Order: sequence, then C-alpha cells, then structure tokens
Amino acid sequence: MIALKKMGHLVFLPLLILSFLISTSSAKFTSKVGINYGQLGNNLPSPSKSVELIKSLKAKLVKIYDTNPKILNSLKHTNIKVSVMLPNELISNISSNQTLSDLWVRSNVQPFYPHTKIRYLLVGNEIISSTDNKTWYNLVPAMRKIKSSLKAHGIRKVKVGTPCAMDVLESSYPPSNGTFRADISGRVMKPMLQFLNKTRSFFFLDAYPYFPWSSDPTNIKLDYALFESKNFTYTDPGSGLVYTNLFDQMVDAVIFAMKRLGYPGIRVWIAETGWPNGGDFDQIGCNIYNAATYNRNVVKKLTSESGTPARPGKVLPSFIFSLYNENQKPGPGTERHFGLLYPNGSKIYEIDLSGETQVWEYKKPLPKPTNDEKYKGEIWCVVAKGANSSEVGAALSYACSQGNKTCDPVQPGGKCYKPDSPIWHASYAFSAYWSQFKKAGGTCYFNGLATQTIKDPSYGSCKFPSVTL
Repeated sequence: MIALKKMGHLVFLPLLILSFLISTSSAKFTSKVGINYGQLGNNLPSPSKSVELIKSLKAKLVKIYDTNPKILNSLKHTNIKVSVMLPNELISNISSNQTLSDLWVRSNVQPFYPHTKIRYLLVGNEIISSTDNKTWYNLVPAMRKIKSSLKAHGIRKVKVGTPCAMDVLESSYPPSNGTFRADISGRVMKPMLQFLNKTRSFFFLDAYPYFPWSSDPTNIKLDYALFESKNFTYTDPGSGLVYTNLFDQMVDAVIFAMKRLGYPGIRVWIAETGWPNGGDFDQIGCNIYNAATYNRNVVKKLTSESGTPARPGKVLPSFIFSLYNENQKPGPGTERHFGLLYPNGSKIYEIDLSGETQVWEYKKPLPKPTNDEKYKGEIWCVVAKGANSSEVGAALSYACSQGNKTCDPVQPGGKCYKPDSPIWHASYAFSAYWSQFKKAGGTCYFNGLATQTIKDPSYGSCKFPSVTL
C-alpha cells in the first residue's frame, strides 16, 4: 500500500481495486484458525468422520503429526489447508541424504498433492525440546533437503518449517529481553532463521500460557492468562510496550529473540496453543470452564488480526490444540485433556473456530471451576479402571524393583498381601513408587495403567503410602 501511495496519480483505479482485493483475500485466508489433529488414542473416530467433525468446528486449516494416508485421502477436495510432518526419527538420516529426502517426499507428499491442499511441511516436532543435541544440528540441513525435494517434484506451494516450544528461549521476561538459549543460538537458531527468511516461511511456535501460569499462579493472575484481565496491564520496561495478556508476552519474547539475531521480520505461526479441560488432582486450573474461556478468547484475538504489541495489526495464523482428548498421550493428566471434542465426537464445550460467534453468544452454561487453587490433602496412585491385567503385572514388577522396600508390605506375610489380588498389589506398588519418587519427577501414569485418587484405598492394617500436597 505504501508503494501505491508513492506512485500517486499514476495508479489506475482498477489496479488499486485489484490490489486491495488481493490483499484483503490474503488477510482473510491467513487469519483463519486451524486445529491440531492428534491420533494418540485407541478410541478415536475414523479419519473420514474426523474430517466431518473438523468442518463442524469451522476450521479451515488442519495440522497432523505425520502423513497418514487415510487422513490425507479423507481431506481430498475439502478446501481445508493441511500441514503434514516429517517424523523426528528420520531427521538425522535425511539431513545428509538428498536421495532419501526425495524418496520420502515422493512417497508421502506427492501422491496426495495437489488434490489434498498440503501447504505446510514441518520437519519434526519440538526437536530442541525432545531429542539429543546431535539431532538439533541436523535439523536445518534436513529442512533444506526437504525443501529441495519439494522443488524437484514440482511442489512449490508448500512452506517448510519446524515447531519450537518456548524452551528455545533462555530469557523471555520482559519480552524485550527475549533471547535464544546460548547452546542453540549460533548453531541452530541462526541458520534456521536464515532458512525461514530466505524461503519466506514462518517461525512455528507452540505457545501455552497455561504452563507458566500453573507453575506460578501466585505471581501470574489467572485472568491475565485467560485474556480476561480487565484492570491489570504490564508495561515492558525495555520497550515501553503495554501488555494485557500472557499470550502476547510469550509471542513477543520470541519476536524480540529473532530480532536480536538479526531477523526482525520473520512471520510467526502459532503451531499449538490451548488449555486443558481436565487433569490430575495435583494439577491446577485444568477444567472445562478455563479451557472454554481461553480457547474462545484466543480464537477471538487471532481472527481479529490485532497482532501483538510488538507487531500490531499483523496476522498470527494458528492451530488450536487439539481436536480430541487423546487417552494414550503420555505424561500428566493434562496431556490427555486438551481436546475440543470427546472421542465420541461430541463437543466438550461450544466453540466456533471461524471467530464468527461472539463469546457472549455461546448459550450453554459452563461448569464452575473447582481446581483453580492448588489441591491440599493426600493423593494416592492406583490401577486405572479397565487396565490390561498382563500389562499391570509388568508395571507391578517395575514399581517393585525401584526404591527402598517399595513392595515389602505386599509380599507373603506382609500387612497388604492378598494372594489372589494382583490389581490390589499393583495399586499399592504404584502408590508406594509415586510417594517415593514424585519429588524426583516420578509420575502416576505407568503407560496409562494408573490414575490418581483422593479416596484412601487403605484397608484395615494395610496403609497405602500417599503424596501430600
């Protein structure tokens, strides 16, 4: 638009109108909010049914974590733009082998393009957070190889990138002090930014205000994390920029970090954001009320094209995490409760990813939050309902092999010994293990076989160890 103004009266009106229509069309496309379609569940709908559910959410973009052919075929001729992913474990080999890269693109992308609107190809997922540092240094070479393979196969509309979590920063507060970690800044991030800048791609960022808030709920206000703050703002002392929510602070910290390395103009794409609708008893603020509030508000923000204080008015394309609650995701309970939908396809709460529904237009009342403050009391770790008995046996053996006399009470003659109750023994072992190792990072998960309870499973003289919060 600036160039057109400089040309003054030489600009013909039809050309001006055409340029306006093009820019308007582009803005509408990029401001659409998409959905992350994860598949770590054993009870999820079929790909074809899932695509219909994605449409019902009014999502125009979808990101998958592989190149699942059933999903990509189900997305053919739907007008939904798609992001696919190269698995983490292939990065190192592809980084040094153009032939292998060509073969992967020929087998996993070319058969579906262009009838499935693949527009983004992400090389790995949070590589710097989840793999050894050897893979870090192979990341950008792999991105270059994949880009070359796409060109060689005549696939020119696909942007190549890689998702990064906030832990790529060593400093994020205040945002103007955003700085990439010293161990990756020169050898990983700078060449990555050079590649993204040269190919006009995006910095794909996973930004979850839930995690910094839940780790410090005393100093970070919940309303500030949920876009609900009415009377509180934060002024960055370095930049003078004023912030009204935690999400903007996080995004701008990355923008300042890129600027610090000499790349102030690379566009940001929110590859993941969301809020958990449930979790474990020792997790705070993970409930339907907060999840609905956050996701409705972030959709409103992202579709309004308001940008961030560091980049006002700049569009932030995005994917909400995630489509389903996925029951096989490892880790704390929140990991299995980020979905907009239950596995049966019903909505956990009303939401419209197009941004056309105003927040006040949602009619169904939300359940009041019950865990916005930390739980205080005892928690036990027991075998989950429906757990596979043979797998429970193996987990029992593992738990008993750890720590100091973890399972003595369930041995013959012990106070908790029941010869015909391996599930009972496993529940005791899980609680005993967790009580010993929680402070060292131990979890009540056991590959999905365990769950937390606040109901004391002790019986008679058999006292189960617990975790006290």
